[in-house]
Amino acid sequence: MGLPRNPNTRSGDYLEGMLSDYVGGGKAKFRPQKSTSGKLVTVLTCLQFAFAVYATFLLYYMSPNIDLRTKPDFLWATRIAQQWKQYIIPPRIVSRYQVQSRVPFTKSEVCEVEKIDFVQKKSNDAMMIKLKRELYEEVQHFQSKSFGTETLSELMAMKSRWDMNSPHPNTPKVTVILNHFKRKTLCSQLDSLLHQTFPFHHVWVLSFGSPNEDSLRRIVASYNDSRISFISSSYDFKYYGRFQMALQTEADFVYILDDDMIPGTKMLEILSHVGGTDKYKNSVLGSIGRILPFRQKDFTFPSYRKFRSKEAGLYLPDPAYDIMVDKIVQVDFLSSSWFLSAELVKTLFIETPFTFMTGEDLHLSYQLQKYQNAGSFVLPVNPNDKETWGDSEHRLAYVSETTVIFKDIVQVRDDQWWKSLSTGYVTQWAAMYPQKIDALFYAHSVQEVKALAPLLEKFRSTVGKKAYIVVSGGNFCNCEVAASALNWPKVACNERRFKIFDLGVGALSGGSNSEVPVVQAVYASMKGLIKIHNPSVVITVDDIDSNVKKALKLALEANSNSSTLVRLPRPSISKVLWMADLRSTALPNWNRMRISINIITQNRIGSLTRLLKSLTDAYYLGDEIPISFNMDSKVDEATLRYIKSFDWPHGPKTLRRRIIQGGLIRAVSESWYPTSDDDYGLLLEDDIEVSPYYYLWIKYALLAYHYDPQVSLPELSSISLYTPRLVEVVKERPKWNGTEFFKNIHPNTPYLHQLPCSWGAVFFPKQWREFYVYMNMRFTEDAKQNPVQIPKSRTNGWQASWKKFLIDMMYLRGYVSLYPNFPNQASFSTNHMEPGAHISAKDNVVKHDKTDFEVPLMKEDFVNFLPNRKLPPASKLPSINLFNQAISLKGLKAAGAKLRQDVLECNATEVVMVDQETGLPSHCARF
Repeated sequence: MGLPRNPNTRSGDYLEGMLSDYVGGGKAKFRPQKSTSGKLVTVLTCLQFAFAVYATFLLYYMSPNIDLRTKPDFLWATRIAQQWKQYIIPPRIVSRYQVQSRVPFTKSEVCEVEKIDFVQKKSNDAMMIKLKRELYEEVQHFQSKSFGTETLSELMAMKSRWDMNSPHPNTPKVTVILNHFKRKTLCSQLDSLLHQTFPFHHVWVLSFGSPNEDSLRRIVASYNDSRISFISSSYDFKYYGRFQMALQTEADFVYILDDDMIPGTKMLEILSHVGGTDKYKNSVLGSIGRILPFRQKDFTFPSYRKFRSKEAGLYLPDPAYDIMVDKIVQVDFLSSSWFLSAELVKTLFIETPFTFMTGEDLHLSYQLQKYQNAGSFVLPVNPNDKETWGDSEHRLAYVSETTVIFKDIVQVRDDQWWKSLSTGYVTQWAAMYPQKIDALFYAHSVQEVKALAPLLEKFRSTVGKKAYIVVSGGNFCNCEVAASALNWPKVACNERRFKIFDLGVGALSGGSNSEVPVVQAVYASMKGLIKIHNPSVVITVDDIDSNVKKALKLALEANSNSSTLVRLPRPSISKVLWMADLRSTALPNWNRMRISINIITQNRIGSLTRLLKSLTDAYYLGDEIPISFNMDSKVDEATLRYIKSFDWPHGPKTLRRRIIQGGLIRAVSESWYPTSDDDYGLLLEDDIEVSPYYYLWIKYALLAYHYDPQVSLPELSSISLYTPRLVEVVKERPKWNGTEFFKNIHPNTPYLHQLPCSWGAVFFPKQWREFYVYMNMRFTEDAKQNPVQIPKSRTNGWQASWKKFLIDMMYLRGYVSLYPNFPNQASFSTNHMEPGAHISAKDNVVKHDKTDFEVPLMKEDFVNFLPNRKLPPASKLPSINLFNQAISLKGLKAAGAKLRQDVLECNATEVVMVDQETGLPSHCARF
């Protein structure tokens, strides 16, 4: 009991009055007797001195800086000091929000408990019990297989930095934060914390705008424990306030508890141990969590509170459905309690929350995963030991509820979790059911949305294709503006259906002019979206902001899938709508190929000028295209000067000049050699001119027939830009029209031809290495000494022709080239038949009619002419032999094998196989 005191009396005055009574100041109690002898005076003097010593010790131990619990228990002084201290020391105000109690109370006087006069809610809905348990079992099975889950005993057996049972235990500091509003549970929480098997460092009791502030303050004071502090404010900081306070802790961990959570006495030990393991150190741990909704059959997501829906997700543990957590389970967010490293708390405030009114639980887990790659886990319990439970009395959740679950709040929380999923939050549904889409577009401005719109619409309108668009949001380009630019209804921004994602970049950058928040926001969100949707390609414009481009690259590098960043120049976007017709397995190889231009020139500067202009004006889709000039020793001065001054805007430029005149056969064959299996060589003599669409044809064909893992066409060795008008290898050289020849299949179908093209073609690296070795083994100055003699072919007598050797090799081994086939034989290259090493040469007796060789260039989008407006499947490509006769690929090999004139002696049912890295022949194999 405290001593009686007039509340209007100052503490110092009151003490002074009491002391004077004891030491002789009080007239009634210690008035000396006049008849007292000298001996009595001496005794009283000694007593006075003794009391002075006593008072000195008493005042020392009543100092505000002295903790009475840590000093020797001088019962004769401590007991009185504890009762008198309040009268001497005025209440110490730590801040305007933290006040120590002025009036002493015992716990029995101030503690209250919630009355629970109902039983735990239990569902009797058999269907829902079945659905919930099935979903929980699916989640458990997935997590067990993907990263492993542990029981409580298994967790406690794991090696931990904070192992309490080790010979030299290393104990962390844990600050416990109790947030109170209306519930009468503070004493129960404090009693539990004071009896923990592992001691806390501090407990902060928070009262923000609580109507029970005075009673809460009295309760804290009654415990008289310097580790327990009371912090209050008349302003309600809502649900984020406790996390803001957590930023101030100097402890290793914070344990934040709602006022309906009474942890078992082993919880701090369990949490600290698990938080110290390598597996879970970068995590937030708790006792209650939620798994967000799964996608429904109509491809929408339901409300997380949708009744009688399996897809609505899970609440764990859920006593209503008898679901208890017996193994640690990863959830999408935790509720009511959070145990995490103090460092991780800062992550909550990287982005501005969706709202401060609710949803701090989801926002914390979302931000931790997004920026720290940290998971949220509900710990398992021992069902037979309530001291291992973080929520020992779940019924408290239904007493004096402060979290409103009415329709408006449910809508806000639905909007919040959908916003999180739309900005890269990998929920348990996303982890369990990884998506696979063809393209994910990114636009940082509305102008970029408009530029990408044609290709996006082509993807979305193509059967079997999936494509979504991501916009930056905020002040850059929000969803509503983007939807309007795409002619989509604005409701698309509010549907819980994947279509358009608004990153809300402004939530992070605010009014900052720095590029750092933009890079961070785009990177973190796109990293998650790429992980969720696994796009084959991420498509954006080539001139996008450099910082955004950097963020997109980092996001792709952070994922282990094969997604590829495609940056398209705006003028080219409408020219590559055929992208949507490529298989999703081919699209990731978009940037894999490297096509170089290799020009053979000597002294035709007019022709060279025309060729370079046509090359410069072509569409290159933002790819880097190296160009090389290969000049013989007799190159003229004008050509040298022009090449030196020529500026190639699409890649590096290389010049090569021979010392000794080599002639055309060496000039062409030595103009290029592949550096890898993805290095392709386009060989062009200077009297050739190309179509603006030539590179698109090459890229489309390579992706469709060579870079699609589902396509097997090993016979393809080159892609021609030119469509021939003559049967070149027959002596009479009859005219030939592919459009007429293939009209029963499709008049404009591309086709496979055994004849290589020398008037504009891209050669494949493996076959070119093979050709080098073959030519080295078969080259003779006298064509008559060549052992290969193809029946009825005029190529047998060709001299000084590199093409003759390539024809021989392709005939013997059954190789083919892909040719275009358009109306009027329009092509991607043409030969102007200008005088040179062959045309008009003195020793060439063959007369050339220019109209037989010069074809019109393709000046419009060639896709419009293709069968069904796309390249046909490889299995549907017709093939013809050297003499333009229809034949199967197997028939071509059979004809070559029958000749038995290859560099290795094989039988009539075998062809020569080579080492693909060196091109050297290795063995014969049946075809």
